[in-house]
Amino acid sequence: MRLLIVDDERPAREKLRRLLALESGITALEEARDGIEALEKIAAFAPDAILLDIQMPEVNGLEVAASLPQPAPLLVFVTAYDEYAVRAFDANAIDYLLKPYDQARLQRALQRLRERLALRQAAPAGTAASTPPASPAPAALLPERVQQLLVSERGLTRIVRVDEIEWLETADNYVILHTADSHPLLRQTLSALLEQLGGAFQRSHRRAAVRLASISGIAANDKGDGDILLRSGARAPLSRAYRAALLAHLA
Repeated sequence: MRLLIVDDERPAREKLRRLLALESGITALEEARDGIEALEKIAAFAPDAILLDIQMPEVNGLEVAASLPQPAPLLVFVTAYDEYAVRAFDANAIDYLLKPYDQARLQRALQRLRERLALRQAAPAGTAASTPPASPAPAALLPERVQQLLVSERGLTRIVRVDEIEWLETADNYVILHTADSHPLLRQTLSALLEQLGGAFQRSHRRAAVRLASISGIAANDKGDGDILLRSGARAPLSRAYRAALLAHLA
């Protein structure tokens, strides 16, 4: 089991490391000092589960949970505050470790993680043979894989809700997140971001993608190129290479 410890307090991270060293079945262990570093490490480290503090500067644990790509790592919140328990389980937490905890309590949390991981790993093999391929979902039902994105700008970190983004545009090594009233830059490739966001966004151009729910119309010329009309009044580029696939998702 690959685990990521996320806590802004070094003694808390060290305690978890000491207790986890006494447990079997942990194949890799990594640390993050805050929510921003956690989201950066998740992509590279690919943990099976995250032991996540809640109260952290800039980006707290609940915001990290809302920003995870799917399929998300399993979550165990580790915190000194009991008032966040309901919100933690709303974020699909497997367990809620209240500081100070002991080895026995940590073992129970790890056992729950092992059981849930076993179910997750068994599900594809157990269902593939008996479950027919699903039909494409209507555009309105396509889920978003993350609820918000974290954008760093001049030393500050802002939260951009995915449901406020109308369209995406590449800009060198960045993606412009076009909302109704702002255009922040996210250091990411468009392809990688679309994989995180899921089917709620579709490419309309080599350098652009649109949120399907934001589309109010399409203005295309005889060659099939043109613009996508958005509900806010903005326009996004449309290329004939992507027109047919886009219309199929809108049908």
